Amino acid sequence: MNKTTLVLGASLKPERYSNIAINRLRDKDHEVKAFGLKSGEINNVPIDTELISYNDINTISMYLSPQRQKSYYDYIIGLSPKRVIFNPGTENPELYKILEENNIEVEVACTLVLLATNQY
Repeated sequence: MNKTTLVLGASLKPERYSNIAINRLRDKDHEVKAFGLKSGEINNVPIDTELISYNDINTISMYLSPQRQKSYYDYIIGLSPKRVIFNPGTENPELYKILEENNIEVEVACTLVLLATNQY
């Protein structure tokens, strides 16, 4: 089984990139956790609406705007992921610095492209 990815900013709307990412991650047999504002399920992945202290997150795939990210800084650091992928529109140099200070890899990329090109 592949390493666990947390999709931060998951949406139940099928046209949203976070939703598409969850589906593509599952299609490639990745273990996925999801956090969003509305509970529900995408491809057998429940969307949590409360912050859970997972202890096995390898990658966080960011789908929150930089302004919305601020309230999650401590949560992200507390999960101690190996990397955080900043998808288009989520770029946040302030958070990059904090992550790097905590030895967390910053990747400014698109999860969907990484999956499509087998670079995930």
